[in-house]
Order: sequence, then structure tokens, then C-alpha cells
Amino acid sequence: MAKGVSSALRRFLDSEALGGMLLIAAAALALVAANSGLAGAYRALLDAPAGPLTIKLWINDALMAVFFLLVGLELKREFLDGSLASWERRRLPLVAAASGMVVPALVYLAVAGGDASLVRGWAIPAATDIAFALGVLALLGSRAPPSLKLFLTTIAIADDLGAVAIIALVYTGRLNLVALGAAVAIAAGLWLAGRIGVRPLPIYLLGAVLLWYTIFLSGVHPTIAGVLAAAVIPLVKAPGAESAPESPLHRLEHALSPWVAFLILPLFGFANAGADLGGVAAGGWLAPLPLAVALGLFAGKQAGIFGAIGLSVRFGWAVRPRGATWLQLYGIALLCGIGFTMSLFIGTIAFPGRPGLTDAARIGILLGSCLSAVAGYLVLRFAPKAPQSQALDLTAKNDAAAQEKLVLDPRDP
Repeated sequence: MAKGVSSALRRFLDSEALGGMLLIAAAALALVAANSGLAGAYRALLDAPAGPLTIKLWINDALMAVFFLLVGLELKREFLDGSLASWERRRLPLVAAASGMVVPALVYLAVAGGDASLVRGWAIPAATDIAFALGVLALLGSRAPPSLKLFLTTIAIADDLGAVAIIALVYTGRLNLVALGAAVAIAAGLWLAGRIGVRPLPIYLLGAVLLWYTIFLSGVHPTIAGVLAAAVIPLVKAPGAESAPESPLHRLEHALSPWVAFLILPLFGFANAGADLGGVAAGGWLAPLPLAVALGLFAGKQAGIFGAIGLSVRFGWAVRPRGATWLQLYGIALLCGIGFTMSLFIGTIAFPGRPGLTDAARIGILLGSCLSAVAGYLVLRFAPKAPQSQALDLTAKNDAAAQEKLVLDPRDP
């Protein structure tokens, strides 16, 4: 079979899961620190100013933009020269992502919508935390086929982009239109540079930094700058080869991978998983707000995503990812219920000046995300792999563009 285009992100996910283990270990360390005698020092460290931002904001708003940049580079390559090169292949993850945002919001409103003061939190369970979800998936190693990893990445980034759009349209009180216009101009300039053949990578790195800064000033969540920068960095196709030396996208992807895997993701886990569980009464976990958030993430996400997959395949709108069983797809739907970063961010801005509601939302996010992570891991850990013949049958059902990728490569022994 034709050799698939390899990527830095995929090699990280196909490794011995060291990056994922570091991420989970950092999150566990944060929980211990936040609920021990080190709690004061832990919070003081994250809230310490470092220039214009605190340390925690540098991690969440700046370093995580680099992670989104790496994921965006991977998706752009797959969209232009990989397994998502046709709309037939893209349709399923995008439909699943949309359903995975709508159904959790409806579950939330069904549980907490009777209290008008809680309605503003409807979007809290809408987003999937890419970093934690991929970290859990990485722990499975080769038990999760590459098609599942790409499928989860596509869903997660699609609904995170949807969450950013919700923040901009629903929760952003005031946008800085001048800064937003500057961001658009920078992105357009980078796109034009790629179209006319500009290849030096430092030009795009400088543009990405300026893009992040202007989006940060605009009031839109700055991590979206990573995805936008990835969209305008040129890709030079390399048929039958691992990468093209003159391709800025290939070079940047390779350079970012170790920094994201072994520094950014663990820092992110340490900075965001330190929920204070002290003083939470047993009944507090079942109050309307935390219950609505937890059910939205755990029940709403799996129902929305897995239901959309089943309906799309059943009615012929899309084809199931090759090499993936229905049970494995159900495990992916469960992992999409890991909310953390974007859910925590939305929970903070949904209830401004009401720390009690913010804390209650965090409890629900922690509960729903942990249930989703554990259940998704267990399902994928014990799900049998698809037989080789079944994987080939699924591949044969794909669209004509996908069929062309099955031609034997004469350079492939």
C-alpha cells in the first residue's frame, strides 16, 4: 500500500506513551499539591506575575497556542495530502463534532435550565480538551489505530474551535475591533506570502507571534492563533516521501513535536488539574450545576458523537474510519467527554463575580472529565482490534479519492 505521510504528532502518539504518561503524572501531582499543605505555594506559583501575564496565563494562553499550532499543522497536512483529503473523509468527524457540542448543551439545560441563574453555563460541556484526550489515547499505544487518533484529533479541534466561536459570540462582552482587524491583516499577509512562494520559516514564526498578540488584545481566546497560523503556513507536498525539506510546514512540525510532548503538555496538566476538593460536601457533587456539567460531558458527549457516527454511517452520509471497530469508536466518543481547559475557561467567564458557581462548575468538570477518561480508556484498552480483512473491506468502501491512495507505490518494497 502507498506509504502514508508520517507526522511528528503521529510519531509522538505512536511512541511508548511517555508524553502521555508525563501529562497524566503532572495532572496527578497538581491534584495532590492543591489538596495538601502545598496548596498555598501551588496557587502562589501559578498566580505569580511574569511580565504582563501570570505564569498560569502564559501556560494556558501562550504555550497552549503552540500545541494548537502543532495540531493545526497535522490537520492541514492530512486535509491537503493525507487521509482527510476529500470531503467524504472529513464529513464524519465534523458532523460528530457538531453533534458533540449540541447534545451536551441540551443535557445541561435539561438538568440546570430550570434555574435562570445557571442558564449561562450551557456551553461549559461543549468542548473537548485535546491535550488530555490525546494523552489518555497515547497511553494505549498501538492498541489504538492511527485512524482513531486522527479522528479524535479532528473532532477535538473542531469542537474547540466551535467553543472559541461561542466565547466570541456569547461571552465576549466587548471586542477590540482594531486588534481583530490587525489579526485578520496579518493572517492574510502570511497566506499571500505562501501563495507567492515565500519559504523562509522565520517569516512565518514572526507572523505567528504577531498574530497571537493581536488576537490576545482582541478579546478572543488567544489559543485560536495557533490554528490560524497553521492554516497559512505553506505545505510543499512530498509524494512517497516522509517530508519535503523545503516545506515550512514539515520543518516546523518536526521542530515542535518534542517541546509539545515533553514540556508544554506536562506544564499544562500541572497548571490546570489542581482542583481544590476540600470542603466539598457529599451532596455538593449532586447539586444542579455540577451535575448538569458532569452529565453534559459524560453522557451528552458520548450520546452526541457516537449517535452522529452511527446515523451518518447508517444512512450513507459517511464511512467509518478504516481499521476501527464500533466499540473503539464508542471509546473515542467517551474520551471526547474530557473537558478541562476550555470548559474551565468557559465556566469562569459564564459566571463573572460569582466564585461559588465557578467552583461548582469546576467540580462538575472534574467529575465528568474523570469519568469520561477512565471509561474511554477501559473501553479502548479491552476492545478487540478490527480483523485485517475487515479493515480492508472498510477501506474499499471509501470514496474514489481514497481509492487512489491504495495504488501500489513502485518505490515501496
